Amino acid sequence: MSNPLPAIRKTVILNAPIEKVWQAVATADGIAGWWMASTFEPVVGHRFVLHAGPYGDSPCTVTEMEPHRKVGFDWDNDWHLTFELNDLGDGRTEFTLIHSGFDAGKSTRFGQPHEKVRGVMDSGWERHVMENLQDYVKQQ
Repeated sequence: MSNPLPAIRKTVILNAPIEKVWQAVATADGIAGWWMASTFEPVVGHRFVLHAGPYGDSPCTVTEMEPHRKVGFDWDNDWHLTFELNDLGDGRTEFTLIHSGFDAGKSTRFGQPHEKVRGVMDSGWERHVMENLQDYVKQQ
């Protein structure tokens, strides 16, 4: 029985032009700079791998691509990630990460209940988006 849990949402205002943020979230090098290494390419239908450290390689598929606005992909068997960008002008960009697919009735392929994983990932995204992404964009 399906019992969806709320998606994780993280929004941050970055003091960087949208092109710089786009390079950070829509290229393999950029994504590796603040999150994890991958074989990502910004093409709908592209199958790629996230190198998820102790969890091994996670298969992914790009599902959405709107240059300078949105990137979406399915991550492993369970989740969907969306990166949304909004040009605020004055060299600032609003970035929102949406991590969906959590279900209280499901477990990951590693046997971890989605409810538990969601809490861990919420904390992880807080660090990755609010700290790592900001730091990465500043250094570029």
